[in-house]
Amino acid sequence: MTNRKNLGLLLLILAVGATVALINPRFLAPVNLSNTANLVGLFGIFAVAQAFVIISGGIELSAGSVIALLGVLFVDLIATETLSPLVCFLAMLAMGAVIGFIHGWLVARLGLQPFVVTLCGLLIYRGLARYYTEDATAGFPFGASFPTLEWITTGRILGVPNSLTAFVVLALIMGVVLHRSAYGRYLFATGRNEEAARYSGVPTARILIAAYVISGVLTAIAAVYFAMYTRSISPSSHGNFYELYAIAAAVLGGCSLRGGEGSIVGVALGVVLLQVLQNLVNLLGIPSSLNFAVMGSVILAGVLADNHFLRRRDRP
Repeated sequence: MTNRKNLGLLLLILAVGATVALINPRFLAPVNLSNTANLVGLFGIFAVAQAFVIISGGIELSAGSVIALLGVLFVDLIATETLSPLVCFLAMLAMGAVIGFIHGWLVARLGLQPFVVTLCGLLIYRGLARYYTEDATAGFPFGASFPTLEWITTGRILGVPNSLTAFVVLALIMGVVLHRSAYGRYLFATGRNEEAARYSGVPTARILIAAYVISGVLTAIAAVYFAMYTRSISPSSHGNFYELYAIAAAVLGGCSLRGGEGSIVGVALGVVLLQVLQNLVNLLGIPSSLNFAVMGSVILAGVLADNHFLRRRDRP
C-alpha cells in the first residue's frame, strides 16, 4: 500500500510540474529549479523530523519556534567568534536533543498529550527567542564571513544546492533507521498500538523518547541551515508556521496522524510536491496570502486520502 501511495504521489508531482511548466516556462529555468531544490532541502530536513514523531502517534508543534530559538543562539555564538563554527553546531545539536528528550519524557513518562506538550513548547521557545534578543533582529556583523560553514550550508556542487545534498544524506540515514532497524519496527508497533506493543515486550517509553530526540536533533540541523540561509533572524517571525509545512509534507507522504504508518520516501515526495505548489503560487502571480489556504487544503486532502485508504484496507 505504501509503494502505491508513493507512486501516486510521484505521478501527481510530475503532472503538477508539467502543468506549471506549460503555463509558465520559467518553472524550468535553472535558477528557479535551483531555488526550489534549495527549499526542498531546507524544509525536507525537519519534515523528516516531524515524520518520526507522527509515526510514533504524536505531533510536534514547536518545530518553528525551536528553529527560531536555536537560530538566534547559533547566530549569536558565531558572531562573537568565541567558539569555532563546529563547536557552535554541535552545541545546537545538543540543545535540540535536550529539547526532544524533555518532550519525549513528558509524553512517555508523565503521560501528557503530545499536542499539549509541543503547543506549550511552541510558546515557550518563541518567547525565549524574543527575550534573548530583546525582540531585535539577530544577524551577522557587517563583512563577517565563514567560508567553510557558508559553503556547507548554502554552497552548491555542480549546481546542486548543498542543503538538498544534506537532506538526501539525512533521509537515507533516517530511512535505514526507520525501515531497516529494530528501532524502526518498534516505532511502528508503538505508533499503531502502544499498549499492545508494551505487552509484547517493546520498551515503548524509550522508543517514544528516542523519536522526539531524533526529531529535536534533525530540527536543530534545519535551524542551522535556515540561519545561514537567511543570515538574519527576526525572533517574532522566523520559523512561523514551519511545523505546518512539516505536518503537511508528512501527511501527504503517507504518514497517518493516527500513528504507525509512513515512509521517508513518501515524506520526501511530500516535501517536493509542497514546494512545487508554492512555486506554482509564485509563478502564476497568485497572492502569497493564499499560501496557507493552499497548505490547509493539502493537509485536508491528505487526511481524506488517509481515511479512504484505511476504509479500503479494513473492508472485508
